Amino acid sequence: MTLVAAENLKFLTKKCERMNNDAMTKADILVEAMGWISMFRDKTTVVKLGGSVLDNPDALRHLLLDVCFLSVVGMRPVIVHGGGKRINLAMEEAGLEPKFVQGRRYTDQKTLEIVKRVLAEETNQFLADELEKLGGRAMTLNFLSTPVLEGRKLTVNDNGQAMDLGFVGEVTSVDRLVIDNLCYAGQIPVIPSMCLDDQGGMLNVNADSAAMAVAEALNAEKLVFVSDIPGVMRDVNDPLSRIASLTPSKAKLLMDEGVINGGMIPKVEACLRVLDRGVSKVHIVDGRVRHSLLLEIYTTEGTGTQFVSDPV
Repeated sequence: MTLVAAENLKFLTKKCERMNNDAMTKADILVEAMGWISMFRDKTTVVKLGGSVLDNPDALRHLLLDVCFLSVVGMRPVIVHGGGKRINLAMEEAGLEPKFVQGRRYTDQKTLEIVKRVLAEETNQFLADELEKLGGRAMTLNFLSTPVLEGRKLTVNDNGQAMDLGFVGEVTSVDRLVIDNLCYAGQIPVIPSMCLDDQGGMLNVNADSAAMAVAEALNAEKLVFVSDIPGVMRDVNDPLSRIASLTPSKAKLLMDEGVINGGMIPKVEACLRVLDRGVSKVHIVDGRVRHSLLLEIYTTEGTGTQFVSDPV
């Protein structure tokens, strides 16, 4: 055997070894996922989608592919979405300046029309179309089809202080029957964060709040907040300091110690509220990480932070 032939054989041998190792790694992941897939079959997972992920085509595609996968393996995914950046862009094109009061969008009549068009029609239909392209079966639940969120005007903030936000509401009821029937039929409901009041008027709703209301009404197994943060970190500058799992008692201790601070506090408090209202697990994942949704649900370590109840 020549030297060149020997080197080629050595190269091919190493390549085959790498391929076999990669294949075994994939097989191990599938075996690990099998238990979780069996456990969560026929369980509902509400995915709150918004923020920068909506404006990142590659991240959005992989996230929606994950949602399709959930549906194929027997879970019942439900998407609740916002669209803040798209609304801001449409307002800018219309010569309107966005106004926020205590972190919520002030919504006058002109803004409401833009929110309805961009959020409840264009973005809602776009997400359903993309799911269909990826092999899923999706159904829009907007004002042009079947709205499933009812609510009332929001007049006080979380601290009970009076405020005027215009046509901004909070969800008071969810048409569970419509959503359940779609899930039973193997379809993926896509719900915009808007609701109708008791007079048939439209109201803009915070997307996190809408997702929480839907998860609670459906008695969901999981609520996943897809964001642009990797979860709760002990040190925001150290990606390796991610906390994979938290209970309410541990989360409150970390808030008292200042480990959880700033803008993360209201996010964590929202997760704990949903947990207290009957949702089994609440997750925060980074939608920019490829297949973060599948990794969070179907692997032991996950990629974000999950919130679970304290042991009894």
